Amino acid sequence: MTLDISREQARRFLALYHFTPTDVAGTMERLATVQYDPLNPVGRNSDLVFQARVPGYQVDDWQKVAYSDRLIYDAWDKQACLVPVSDWPMRALIREKYRPYHDREILQAEAEIASGILETIDARGPLSSLEFEDRQRVGADHSWYGQTRVKRIMRSLWASGLLVTHHRKNGRHYYERPERVIPAQHYQGTPLLDGEEYLRWIITRRQQAMGLLPRSAEAAIWCSCGTGAENKVALSQLMEAGVLTLLRVGEKAVPYYILTSTLDLLDAPLPAPRMLFLGPLDSMLWDRKTLRYIFDFDYVWEVYKPENLRRWGYYVLPVFYGDRFVARVDSRLEKGIWTIARWWWEPDVTPNAGMLDAVRDAAERFMRYLHAVGVAVGEGVDQAVLQAILEVAAL
Repeated sequence: MTLDISREQARRFLALYHFTPTDVAGTMERLATVQYDPLNPVGRNSDLVFQARVPGYQVDDWQKVAYSDRLIYDAWDKQACLVPVSDWPMRALIREKYRPYHDREILQAEAEIASGILETIDARGPLSSLEFEDRQRVGADHSWYGQTRVKRIMRSLWASGLLVTHHRKNGRHYYERPERVIPAQHYQGTPLLDGEEYLRWIITRRQQAMGLLPRSAEAAIWCSCGTGAENKVALSQLMEAGVLTLLRVGEKAVPYYILTSTLDLLDAPLPAPRMLFLGPLDSMLWDRKTLRYIFDFDYVWEVYKPENLRRWGYYVLPVFYGDRFVARVDSRLEKGIWTIARWWWEPDVTPNAGMLDAVRDAAERFMRYLHAVGVAVGEGVDQAVLQAILEVAAL
């Protein structure tokens, strides 16, 4: 079965799929993957993802669900991500995929140190790289592995499944053996050893994360999946099984996949609009071509661009309202003060009273999310936005 829908229907579907309010566990059940990034101007990306979906969410609330309730764990998926702990057995093939590189390039060359790290953790429990005396610097700046030999080895043990994250302090991993962290029913679960079965499973996870999965999704989205030909077969099998349905979207009839179980959202009405600030790595934003085609929104995360090449700013968040992107905001938390440097309305947006009320409400929620004690607004911010936000600060 193939369905034709308008871009308006696609926008409404994505707004409902992503932003119908739930809790942290509900967000993980819906999306299955939340991308983690260590940068922290206004909370980390994972915090931003949750605050857009979880009423009353505050920075680091997800850590209780991960490190006390053990419903989430840190894994390598599409980059570093938070995933349901029930995924542990199914992700065995991902760990096996990355194990040869880590073993060959790092762990074999540093076998004595790696063995010593595991023996120390076995004896003492969860530790970070800071608990080891070796401070030899071997990595490049901004490397995922870190800049010290011990951190590089511990990250390799983590990617191979010999260690997992027990908890974090200020973003820093404290590692432990997986059998002492992953609940027994999941640790002892049966892995998906059949490659085709695994591909169908991981592609379904990608579908969950995005809501609409384009045939021509950017290469990074297929990380941890198969080759193009293998993925094509898996998508065909998922359609034959009724898990996925093919959509043709808009006047160009661009092909997208949708979970058949979510088709009812195509005709569901939107609730009263809310204004939301989205994290730069929110799965809603993963495919830039989709943003341009369905939303007429062109977004590039410029954090790693040299300052003179940035069009917008260092850590600019898209602003979503109803079923469209209406603005961008560049801000950071500085000594408890939410500091807004710039706010740009999209060129086709003329803010009305209702939208400015939504700015006020969103600012109040965002300050609570950040535990901010005040707000400062730059002189270049639109005067109507400035007034709305300062009214919140005066409450």
